[in-house]
Amino acid sequence: MWRVVASVIALAAAACSDDASTLGNGKGTSSGAASTSGGTSGGTSSSSGASGTAGGSPAEVCVATINEYRATKGLPPYTRWTDAETCTDGESQSDATTLRAHGAFGKCGEFAQNECPGWPGPAGTTIPKCLASMWAEGPGGGHYEAMSSTKYTMVACGFGTASDGSIWAAQNFH
Repeated sequence: MWRVVASVIALAAAACSDDASTLGNGKGTSSGAASTSGGTSGGTSSSSGASGTAGGSPAEVCVATINEYRATKGLPPYTRWTDAETCTDGESQSDATTLRAHGAFGKCGEFAQNECPGWPGPAGTTIPKCLASMWAEGPGGGHYEAMSSTKYTMVACGFGTASDGSIWAAQNFH
């Protein structure tokens, strides 16, 4: 299992080619998607219950925004994976502390992860901008592929804050 996780992290780092000085500064950059085909279910889920990105918690805004993009392609909405949100918050905070995108990938049983590293806050207004840049990659872009996948049915969004006040936001797909 550790070899798989190490391989996934190495692939994510290669896909990112970002270092701590250039990671996602809110200028349309974001880190690469990490993914694997293994993992565990990590718990139950609940429906997002969020409509639109106008309000709600940052996690609600995150899931609703992803689902708005999915709807433009006729894809079913992801279910909000609430059971993994606390863990995803922990991964985001770990990455914000180490300034290493996807550094904690795999700890929540996710199969793929997108991350918005080092964006200006607050989280609720930053996340739609980061997700827009990911979606804009289009087919073949790792972030777009995770957001538009039919292999996953749930997404958990988590948030951490770096010492400089920037937001690190992970989206874990299961």
